Amino acid sequence: MKTLTIVLLIILLILVAVAVALYFMGKRAQKKQAEQEEALQSAKQTVSMLIIDKKRMKMKESGLPQLIIDQTPWYLRGSKLPIVKAKVGPQMMNLVADEKVFDLIPTKKEVKATVAGIYILDVKGIRGTVAPATATAKKKSKLKEAIEKLQEKAGAKPLK
Repeated sequence: MKTLTIVLLIILLILVAVAVALYFMGKRAQKKQAEQEEALQSAKQTVSMLIIDKKRMKMKESGLPQLIIDQTPWYLRGSKLPIVKAKVGPQMMNLVADEKVFDLIPTKKEVKATVAGIYILDVKGIRGTVAPATATAKKKSKLKEAIEKLQEKAGAKPLK
């Protein structure tokens, strides 16, 4: 009985120590993110560009400069990024889009984009607003469509 309570106390102490460590690491990460966001906002500029193509690609296949690939931590190099191939002025560039903006970027159209370095922060249409790309409507999985059809037949409310 005594050994069981000692083991449980040790486990409890370890859990409390992990929770405290995660709290302080989260605070530090939040500060770092705020500093990065501030740096992006200070370096942003509006540029007119023709969007040629957009894809989610691995960093090594994206065509980004080698300097940027080298600065990326090794564990993120295999992850897929939203890459946009655009013509900015006379120059062809590969840019990284923000996740929130990537679906709004139309292909084969000219847009005004807010850019900080090679990072696209915001997109506005040259003539009016930018409508979400039609490809997002096609991304609905077959499984989700089947579930919605079954819910319609059963007369249930669709989940959102």
